[in-house]
Amino acid sequence: MTPVRRWLLVALGVCVLVLTPTAIRSLPVADSDVSAADLLQRVQDSASVPYSGYAEAVGGMQLPVSDQFSDLAQLLGERTRLRVWWRAADDWRVDALDITGETDLIRSTDGLVMWEYEAARATYTDDPPVRLPRAADLVPPVLGRLVLGEAVAEEVSRLPAVRVAGREAPGLRLTPADSQTTVDHVDVWVDPDTGLALRVAVYGAGDTPAMTTTFLDLTTQRPAAAQTAFTPPPDAHVDYDEAVDIAAAADRFAPFTAPDRLAGLDRRITPGVGAVGQYGRGVARLIAIPLRDEDADPLREQLLTTTNSRSGRRGVSVTVGPLGLLLTPHAHDRPTWLLAGTVTQRTLSTAARQLADGPELIR
Repeated sequence: MTPVRRWLLVALGVCVLVLTPTAIRSLPVADSDVSAADLLQRVQDSASVPYSGYAEAVGGMQLPVSDQFSDLAQLLGERTRLRVWWRAADDWRVDALDITGETDLIRSTDGLVMWEYEAARATYTDDPPVRLPRAADLVPPVLGRLVLGEAVAEEVSRLPAVRVAGREAPGLRLTPADSQTTVDHVDVWVDPDTGLALRVAVYGAGDTPAMTTTFLDLTTQRPAAAQTAFTPPPDAHVDYDEAVDIAAAADRFAPFTAPDRLAGLDRRITPGVGAVGQYGRGVARLIAIPLRDEDADPLREQLLTTTNSRSGRRGVSVTVGPLGLLLTPHAHDRPTWLLAGTVTQRTLSTAARQLADGPELIR
């Protein structure tokens, strides 16, 4: 089946869901007596659960970034339709359709393939330990495990059940205990039988979610192997790329490395490995990326033209919803660092100061 026909069938299915009689869609939802701690554990244990379905993610964060980060800006600031087949953590396929077209990600034990339908281009790569967020991260069970994976029982409480994708889904609210995070709370509705997150809403300050992702249709049967298999068509342009994005490239090739601890947050990946530093736990996350001048300069220009940007001794910073960005000043003897994450501007400023004043780490 061609991608066009596949998406037409998906669209037809969504129309059926939308046109379902109101009486059926608004049937009362019986709440569950499952505890918040038990529901949290079910989500954390759900990585091996197979499923397939259709979901929609809506981002409310308009990032003022340069071309190197345009895909990320679209992902976090636009509406993305997702078709997913999940057989296992290393065997899945996610087709994403947004305003720019269709891009499919296929994961297997051999690595990752990105298929750009309009360009007829297949790019083979390893799945790197450091990368920017991608559409597959917004599939509800994936995002649900990401935000709840390191939560503890004391941080969660129950929400009333709602109906999602035809299933009665008890709710869970995460209220993070970490004072450094800008995430106020995360609401997750869960299929109690499988632990799969069916709907996720991430909130910063205010009542409007910064990101939501919701299943519109879901099947918990294991997809056939053919659904996640991929062979490029004969006329496709095939590439192999060692770095899928600017973060992966910096981590692999930059001659510097981030410190083991930054702004009171411990580095998540083995210290001393890779140039990019990932820090924090749960929803208090910080990433530090060393940039070349040719990448940092256009980003700085873009940030400076943003109406809510702030420029100071530590660099230029912008806050968009719960996401904060800070680009450190140009220095002749040190790299420019892009600091980003769901942490406070005070945390970003502290990180910038420590990178400027601390020892230069060459690898």
